[in-house]
Amino acid sequence: MRYLVALWDGGGTVPVEVGVVRRLVARGHRVTVLGDPTLAPDVAAAGAEFRSWTRAPHRMSQALEDDVIKDWECRTPVALLNRLCERIITGPAAAYAADVRAALADQPADALIASGPVLGALVGAESMGVPTVALCANAYSRPAPGIPPFGSGLAPARGPLGRARDRAVNALAGALWNRNLPPLNAARTELGLDPLREIWEQWDRAARVLVLTSPAFDLPATLPDNVRYVGPVLDDPAWSEPVEVPRGDEPLVIAGLSSTYMRQADVLRRIVAALDTLAVRGVVTTGPAIDPAEIRGTAKIAVVRSAPHAQLFPAADVVVTHAGHGTLIKGLAAGVPTLCLPMGRDQGDNVVRAARHGAVIGLKPTAGPQQIATAVRRLLDDPSYRRNAEALGARLRADASSTALLDELERLRRDDAPRGRLTSA
Repeated sequence: MRYLVALWDGGGTVPVEVGVVRRLVARGHRVTVLGDPTLAPDVAAAGAEFRSWTRAPHRMSQALEDDVIKDWECRTPVALLNRLCERIITGPAAAYAADVRAALADQPADALIASGPVLGALVGAESMGVPTVALCANAYSRPAPGIPPFGSGLAPARGPLGRARDRAVNALAGALWNRNLPPLNAARTELGLDPLREIWEQWDRAARVLVLTSPAFDLPATLPDNVRYVGPVLDDPAWSEPVEVPRGDEPLVIAGLSSTYMRQADVLRRIVAALDTLAVRGVVTTGPAIDPAEIRGTAKIAVVRSAPHAQLFPAADVVVTHAGHGTLIKGLAAGVPTLCLPMGRDQGDNVVRAARHGAVIGLKPTAGPQQIATAVRRLLDDPSYRRNAEALGARLRADASSTALLDELERLRRDDAPRGRLTSA
């Protein structure tokens, strides 16, 4: 089969979504990725063809000024929601749709696979009668019964009052999302498609919404019929490089925060200071957004830009992370208890999900070195965290090694073409 894959440079979602591409190529399918120029090296490493967005927003480099979202400028969750809509989800829908239509006209495909937030890409393929798949590269993020609102960091409801809370907050979240619906419907109308009643109804027009995590990790909920959990993708980014771990017999702690900029330099410094007070060895990764020279290491705490999790996590005794889905799920899949310092986005939600299994400790990102050190020591000293992480890890690894992802993508047929009604030829 031939697939067109529409991606945006969302930081931690990139290794996951490029991992989907890599699996399709390895299976013998022909894949073209339409994405930001910053993704070109990752796509080439995966063995796929690359084509850049032209009309749609895109990053030309990893420089901060080229970041499309600049979410560190947003002071409230509502401001971030509106920024995401204006710059990725709905605002540029017509531009994303136009680029997808041009790509499909140049090189027809059997299906379009798109990053879930890039709704305009789904619109473009729908208007040409091409089956579509939306990728959810973390826990299920659309409002749904049984799930607290995305980004809220709220625990699951308990009892009538909790369920009433979720209904009220989800209704409010839905109203906030749908304030940004007009440009999405304008793009649909321009291409002869019927309008939507709410933003995420665009996912209902897809043949599949594939959730790239394990149902063992996510919260139980009532979801639409086209949603499938297909297991986590545990691939490391193409830019990660092998590192030398500090020598010794002490427990090994691996720490890494976001691969994108979240004002995390001070948190990294506090992590180094905390680990240096303990009888441990450590590797702290800064990611491409932070220069390792800004974070001073010690004799037993190495600070590097990147490191392959596949190399380090199996040997780790504790992971320290911001709780981005990619890093957290890879640590848990390796059976490693984890300290979480959520800094925004979906990170608080991920802590809630992992905490249900007794595998993590969550702290505020403002925690001082002593608090961080105490939590790491607790994870090392209390064997229940390791047992719980190993139990969850076994389920995550089983789902990650399943064929569910490729099975779903290879079942797509023209009969799975988008469900939206064309109002004109």
